[in-house]
Amino acid sequence: MFTPNFFKFFKALAKNNNREWFNEHKPDYQQQVVEPMCDFIEAMAPRLLKISPHFVANPRAHNGSMFRIYRDVRFSKDKSPYKQHAACQFRHVLGKEAHTVGFYVHISTEEVVFGGGVWMPPSAELQKIRNTIVENPYAWGQIKSSDSVKQYFGSIGGGGLTRPPRGFDANHEHIEDIKRKSFFLMRRAPPEIILDDSFVDEVEKTFKAAMPLMKYIGYAQDIEV
Repeated sequence: MFTPNFFKFFKALAKNNNREWFNEHKPDYQQQVVEPMCDFIEAMAPRLLKISPHFVANPRAHNGSMFRIYRDVRFSKDKSPYKQHAACQFRHVLGKEAHTVGFYVHISTEEVVFGGGVWMPPSAELQKIRNTIVENPYAWGQIKSSDSVKQYFGSIGGGGLTRPPRGFDANHEHIEDIKRKSFFLMRRAPPEIILDDSFVDEVEKTFKAAMPLMKYIGYAQDIEV
């Protein structure tokens, strides 16, 4: 599946992040990055099905679970055209874009990040999650304090507001979470983990550990997880 050539490609890209170099080395990208990523996604498909039948593992190189390598530089001072990592998202069957609840894997030369949650959902969906935390604070607290969260992730992540959103009690016990604009559980590991035969097993165990949060978000958004 993954080999050291995966990292070799991205280290070279970091020194040559331009279209001329990339086009010249596109066969390397396909062989060293795209093919192993697609193999990984395919290997995860039956395991993901055991965790939940509501998430999609699509191993196609185009319009599948893998994200494109091309950066959106329209509003960025950094005009480097290519990302310095490879990533994939296993989206909910009802989701058509990256801002829906799902599982995520991000691989770079510096670290591997994997887990589940929702990143920057639309305002109406974000409001539903916040309201559910207010209405079901005990269940939210149980997720935060669970042994699996502490073991695999440390804590729930996701950036947010500096002040409480309008209409919410600033003294609520979970106000720091209510401020969030994203809600996720992410495990961080050294990059070498992808070279180990147990990597797919580790991802599966980590996804399972994230399921209580995924189910809570699904309940808030009225979708089955």
